[in-house]
This record gives sequence, C-alpha cells and structure tokens, in this order.
Amino acid sequence: MTRVTQQTTRDLRRHNRSALLSYLYLHGPGSRLELMQASGLSSATVSNVVADLVNDGVVAEAGSVDSDGGRPRTLLRVSPDFGRVVGVDIGETHIQVGLFDCTLNTIATATHPIAATELVPELVAGLVLDGIDEVLTKEHLDPAAVLGIGVGVPGAVQAGLVYAPTLRWSGVPFEKMLTPRVSAPLYLDNCARTLGQAEMWRGSGRGAQRAIIALLGVGVGAAVATGGDRYQGATSTTSEWGHTVIQVGGVACRCGSQGCLEAYIGAEAILDRYRALPGAEPFVASDTEARLAEVVERAAEPGPAADALKETAEYLGIGISNLVNLLSPDRVILSGWAGEVMGPAILPMVRDAVRRHALAYMYESTVVQLGELGQEAVALGAATLPVVELLASGGRRTP
Repeated sequence: MTRVTQQTTRDLRRHNRSALLSYLYLHGPGSRLELMQASGLSSATVSNVVADLVNDGVVAEAGSVDSDGGRPRTLLRVSPDFGRVVGVDIGETHIQVGLFDCTLNTIATATHPIAATELVPELVAGLVLDGIDEVLTKEHLDPAAVLGIGVGVPGAVQAGLVYAPTLRWSGVPFEKMLTPRVSAPLYLDNCARTLGQAEMWRGSGRGAQRAIIALLGVGVGAAVATGGDRYQGATSTTSEWGHTVIQVGGVACRCGSQGCLEAYIGAEAILDRYRALPGAEPFVASDTEARLAEVVERAAEPGPAADALKETAEYLGIGISNLVNLLSPDRVILSGWAGEVMGPAILPMVRDAVRRHALAYMYESTVVQLGELGQEAVALGAATLPVVELLASGGRRTP
C-alpha cells in the first residue's frame, strides 16, 4: 500500500511540474500568480514546484512587473540553455538539420541537397548523421548535452519503420539505421504532422482552434492541428491531400493515379507548366528550389511565369476550398519550402480562388495566410518532438 501511495505522489508531482512548465513554455514569461490562476493549484504548491524547476535549471527568473498596490511580481521563463534539441527534415530536395535551444531558437543549421542523390535509405541515414555531427561540431557541443533528436520523414512511421511512397520506402527500419551513432533519445514522425505542431506553437497557428497546415514542396501534404496550447503538443493528423483527385482523367501523378492535386501544384508540376507555355525562357539554375524562385521572380512582369503562377494559385485555391468545406478550419496556413518561395506572390490569388469555390459561410470564418517559420520550418517541427517529451516529464531529462 505504501508503494502505491508513493507512486501516486510522484505522478502528481510530475503532473504539476508539467502543467506549470508547459504554461511558461507555450505562453511566455509569467508570474507565480499567473501560474496559480492558470493551473488552479494552490499558492504553496506553485511555490514548491517553481522552486524545484528553478533548482533543476529548467526555469529561470526573467525580470519583474509592477503589481496593483503590492510588491513587483517576479517573472519566470523556461531557460533556453537548459539543453539543446536537434530537428531533421528529410525532404525530397534536401536534408536539413537544425540545432536549437530548448525554446526552439535556432543555433546552427546544415543542409545537404539530395536532388541528384539516389534515395537509398542507408545513404540518406548517412547524410542525416553527417548533418547532426556538423551542427554539433559547429557549436563544439558535447552530444550528452542534447535532450533529443527529432526526425521528420515524408511518410508514415509505425514501430520505427518508415513507409514513404515518395521516397519508394516501404517498411524501412530507419530508426535502427540511426541509433548506433546517436547517443541522445531519438524520435521519428511524419514531417507534415511535426510541421503542424511547430506552426501551432511558434508560427501562424498560434491561437487557432483548428488549423490546416499545407506542406508545399515537390510533394504536397496537409496536417490538421488542434490544441496547440497543451504540453502534450498539438493534436495533429495528416492526410494525403496531395492525392485527392481534382480532374477526371487529368495529368498523370507519380502515385499512379491521374488528376491528383499534387500533379498540378507540386513544385515540379509548376516548373513543367511554365516550360510548356509559349515564351518560357530556359532556367539558369539546375535545382528545383532555385528554378521555382526564378519563376516567381519572372512572374513580377506579365508573361508565361505570371500565367503559370496564376494557374497554380487557382488549383491550390480549389484544393484549399475542398478542405474548408470538409473540415471547417478557422485557419489555413501555406508552409513548406515551396510555400515560402511562392507564397507572397500567389496569396491574394489563392484567397480569391478559395472565396469563389468554398461555401460562403465557411469561407467567412476561415483565414488563409502564410507560415511564419521560413525554410527551416520542417526541421523546427521535428525538434518539437523531444520538447514534447521534456514538457511531459516536467523537465526531467530522458535517460
């Protein structure tokens, strides 16, 4: 009976630590009074838990604010230097590795283009490990100081196995390929889902009740995210939005079907559309990302580039309107590297297309906007995976 009581007390202490730590993490600096009001815990409990968190180095004082008629209140915040986390983005054009402090500020990045690389799992794993070594070496960081490593993959992860049709991976034991050279805890998940969590925590999704995060690149995906203010992380589910059919008997898609959305708004599809138009000029660059940037630059003047982006915006707007009609989100966020490159140029046209194709009353309650996290959004999203574990454990390092 005594052992059960001790376990219950330990669980309660961890829960209280998690609740207060997650509030500070997701809402910014706060006073003990704010923590008490937000958590419903007593003043004594908040004081004891905060003292433990400060002693453990996970929380630190962050100045003070005046109070009404009393002494100034001390503000508390999560200490950025409590530890480091690593996020890995395995895309179709590059592998990007980011080193972040535990509040997700960028410290170092490493990018390896893979457009000309055969995407054999062993080779990809080698590039991921090289990228991790590179960012740690840049900062002369002991791997023991890393709280965890999150890896975002363009597919499903089940029991450590990766199913990524776009990479032609089926049941690849990718986690086992990394583990021998990684000393920190390792977490794998779908890149669209982790991106959704990052946008809910640190980007355009903050404050949204239900956000759809569109991941635009060579491939196209979407995550539906809710509950971004919980320490367990946003509840985020992914969908094969890019492989919903928008044209009967349309353009062949690499999935084997025809008329898929991805075959019209994926980066390669946009480049093909531009090339096919009269007056299209040859590209200067050789890689997909730089070529899409060329199209956007040329679209500043009337001509084939502007026409290609206009048609892309129309198809994208149709795809988004389908999501609006099906899921009734309050926010749709255009993210991913292609969203970063072409988003500012096409956003007004996309909004107009959504307005015309979505049901009016649903469109009126939906905001379509750009992501805020930039080119490293997916790597940042992957880095949220070890942070979720940190918050859930109440700031205890995973052994």
